[in-house]
Amino acid sequence: MVKGMSPIASSRSRSRFTGLRAWSIQRASAVGMLAFMVFVLVSMAVHPLVGHAQWRAWVAHPGITLAFLLFFTALLSHMWVGLRDVLLDYAKPAGVRNVLLALVAFGLFALGVWVLLTLLRLQI
Repeated sequence: MVKGMSPIASSRSRSRFTGLRAWSIQRASAVGMLAFMVFVLVSMAVHPLVGHAQWRAWVAHPGITLAFLLFFTALLSHMWVGLRDVLLDYAKPAGVRNVLLALVAFGLFALGVWVLLTLLRLQI
């Protein structure tokens, strides 16, 4: 325990994604996702894609693939911070909370791997 701090404040100060850091991650990821969505909407308005082959070719472009990768990174980090905060606040038995946090972490990791593999497959 940090000298002069309560046990609760001390344990919270050791967590990676609490307080200002969690708030900053949520806001930065939200702004990044909004920018990506505006980019996609403008791109679709200027150059409409009508078929699967056009969509695939567009997403396979390295710059677009990178944008999608950054979007999904922001989305998954946004989801992690939000779900983690909800579980920390409302899942009271510590054992249940830890199992739920592990399941959420595993699920988000699996989604991230799936997105990465999908985007890499387009590059081949």
